Amino acid sequence: MTQFMKVILTTEVPAAHWGKADVTYADNQALIHLQGQDDLRQIQKAARKIRNQGINQAQLDGELWTIDNQWAFSQGFATAKPGYHIQWCGDAAMTKTLQDRFDSAYFARQLVNETPENLAPSELANQAAHWLSSIAEDEISFRIVEGERLLEEEWIGIHAVGRGSERPPALLELDYNPFDDNAPVDIALVGKGITFDSGGYSIKSSEGMLGMKADMGGAATVTAALGLAIKSGLKKRVKLFLCCAENLISGRAYKLGDILTYKNGVSVEVVNTDAEGRLVLADGLQAASDTGAALIIDAATLTGAAYMAVGSHYNAIFSPNSELLTRATHAAESVAEHVWPLPLERWHQDACPSPYADTANSRPMKGGGAGGASNAAGFLWRFVSPQADWLHFDLAAAFEDSASAMWAAGATTKGVLTIAAMLEHQE
Repeated sequence: MTQFMKVILTTEVPAAHWGKADVTYADNQALIHLQGQDDLRQIQKAARKIRNQGINQAQLDGELWTIDNQWAFSQGFATAKPGYHIQWCGDAAMTKTLQDRFDSAYFARQLVNETPENLAPSELANQAAHWLSSIAEDEISFRIVEGERLLEEEWIGIHAVGRGSERPPALLELDYNPFDDNAPVDIALVGKGITFDSGGYSIKSSEGMLGMKADMGGAATVTAALGLAIKSGLKKRVKLFLCCAENLISGRAYKLGDILTYKNGVSVEVVNTDAEGRLVLADGLQAASDTGAALIIDAATLTGAAYMAVGSHYNAIFSPNSELLTRATHAAESVAEHVWPLPLERWHQDACPSPYADTANSRPMKGGGAGGASNAAGFLWRFVSPQADWLHFDLAAAFEDSASAMWAAGATTKGVLTIAAMLEHQE
């Protein structure tokens, strides 16, 4: 019989012999002594301490376990290795919500933490499509455009970035439609799915490359968010586009100085092959725009500049629509996640000039120069329909290279709940 450690929240101070400890143990139970400052942060840290004691089974018990408290505990308790379990507390509605969150986040976490050898671009597309189909089979249809067929359909960016790999790039086009075939598309989601990023000929250092299996975190995030929203009863038509490729070096790889001319006529000079995410997202945003969706949301582990700006506890968000930024901020707050708006002005579209093309994909300097995250967002804006509202997530908080006081090493899944909330509450 599985033995669960009972975990209880309390506002009582620990006994004197525990000193300043915020987690104490007695009779097969752990007590987290809340200090009344930042409870969610303290609970997540306490969960890491409990997990680091070798405890794999936790049963949450007591009256202080709100939905946000329980979710914070689960985020600290989770690791890249399977074999851990949490028993939730509360009424049936709360436990269902928590289990739906957990299952969706677990799917994203396993995808992001998977070895790049096991997650080829087409495999990422297939796993995403089949997982969503398992949730709502009768309401899901999809197709995968792969390899040279991408060129035939003028998906120039995905093909260029992925052609250096022996394993072909792919675009997943998925339709969640709980209505009839003539229903309008309410929302389109776009995810960056770079299953491994060497940097291409702008090659990364060994240390900088080690965590690049996580460069498909955007694809995992939007897929898990859609799955969670469907589990929660979503009644909107949503199309999902995952832009999947390996950015590798070979005789077939794209090169600095190449010029890509996209389906919408925008020409792009490649000045940095490590600024590949925006090149594949350009295709996905055009495909999303073609659906006529009123709202387009993309998510990507796009720039180091966003990480430098907001750190690893926030995701950066961008939109030309200030009201949409406010809605995204409120959505994040409603699920106890953190986002922060960074600047995006019309002139950011021209922040990466080229003497040979309409724009370059970056600036020819380390990290793309000052304002790199905003410049990347400005580049993406060129490929979004002016008729659609558009929200861009630069996922600074999606992955931890090493364990910390709050997180195990690997995927965090931060952003999944925010985007799911945006899907559920968009009008």
